[in-house]
Amino acid sequence: MQFIDLKAQYAVLKADIDAAIQQVLDHGQYIMGPEVAQLETALAARVGVGHCVTVASGTEALLIALMALDLQPGDEVITSPFTFAATAEVIALLGGVPVFVDVEPDTGLIDAGRIEAAITPRTRAVMPVSLYGQVPDMDAINAIAARHGLPVIEDAAQSFGASYQGRASCGVSTLGCTSFFPSKPLGCYGDGGALFTDDARLAQAAREIRVHGQSARYTHTRVGVGGRMDTIQCAVLLAKLPRLDWELQRRRELGARYHALLADVNVGLLTVREGRDSVWGQYTVTVPDRPAVQAALKAVGIPTAVHYPRPLHQQLAYERFAPAGGCPVAEQLAQQVMSLPMSPDLGEADQDRVVAALAAAVGRRG
Repeated sequence: MQFIDLKAQYAVLKADIDAAIQQVLDHGQYIMGPEVAQLETALAARVGVGHCVTVASGTEALLIALMALDLQPGDEVITSPFTFAATAEVIALLGGVPVFVDVEPDTGLIDAGRIEAAITPRTRAVMPVSLYGQVPDMDAINAIAARHGLPVIEDAAQSFGASYQGRASCGVSTLGCTSFFPSKPLGCYGDGGALFTDDARLAQAAREIRVHGQSARYTHTRVGVGGRMDTIQCAVLLAKLPRLDWELQRRRELGARYHALLADVNVGLLTVREGRDSVWGQYTVTVPDRPAVQAALKAVGIPTAVHYPRPLHQQLAYERFAPAGGCPVAEQLAQQVMSLPMSPDLGEADQDRVVAALAAAVGRRG
C-alpha cells in the first residue's frame, strides 16, 4: 500500500500531463514561459483574490511574503510551534524572531485565544498554519491582527482547496502561501509554491523579489532571491486542475469515512470546526504508544508517518526561541500524532485494511 498514491493519479492524467510537458519542451521557454501566467490566472480566480505569484516552493512563498512585508532583523512573527520547520525557518533566515504560541488540543491549529498576549511592540506579523488541511480560526486571528495593525500570512502549505466560512484557503488573510510539493492536495512533480493576495503593492513586490529584486531586466529595485517556479511544473499543475475538484471532494469523503470507521477505535480523532472543512493533506490521529502501533501496522504492510515528532521550540535550531513554560499542548501532540495513508485514489478496501489493522493494534473502546 502507498502512503500517498501518486502513481495512480498519474495513470489517470498521463495523456494530459505528458502533452502539457511536451508543449513546454516544444516551445522551450523553461523559465517564465506562458504556462506560468496561465497558472497564476487560474489559481487567483480559484482562490478569489486579485493576485497569484508562483514561486519555487512553499518555503520560498513564505520567505518572499515576509520580504515583501520588509521584515527586519529583530522583528517578531507570531506562529505555531506544531508545523514543519519551514514556517520558522524563513523568519529566522531574515533575522526575525519566531514567537511560538501553543495550539488547540483537538485540532493542532494555533490557539487564537493565546495570540494577543504574545503581541509586543516588536511584533510585525502573525503567521498561522493551516495544519493537516484545515484552516485555523482566521476571523479571530484577523480581528486581533487588525486591532494591532498587523498583517496576517496564512501558511497554507497543507490546505489548498480547503474553505473557511465560505472562503478559500489562501484567500482569508493579507497573504496566503501554499506549497505544490508532490504530496500536497495540489502537487506538481518537483518543488513549487505560490502566494496569494489582494494587495497589488505586495504582489508587485513579490514578483520582483522572485527574480532577484528586478523591476525590469538588470534593474534591481530591491533585494531578492532566485524564486521562480519552473514552466514545466506550472504545466503539470495546469494539467491537474480539471481533476482537482473531484480529488478534493474525494479527500473530504475519505476523511469522513475514516472518522466514521474509527469512531469506536481507541484513537483520538481531530476535530473539524463548524464553518470549515478539511482537505486532509494528512489524515492524522492520536494514538497511545505510537512506536508500537507503527510497528504493528508496518508488519502488515501499512505505512504511517509522523507530522510532527518534535515541535519547533524543542528543535536544536529553534530552541533559543522557546517560550517560557514551553508549549505543552504541542509537546503532547508531538508524542501522539500518527498519519495514515491518504490520497484521492485511496481505495475503500485499502482504507478498511488500515482501520482493521489499527483497531487490532490499539483495541476498540469498551
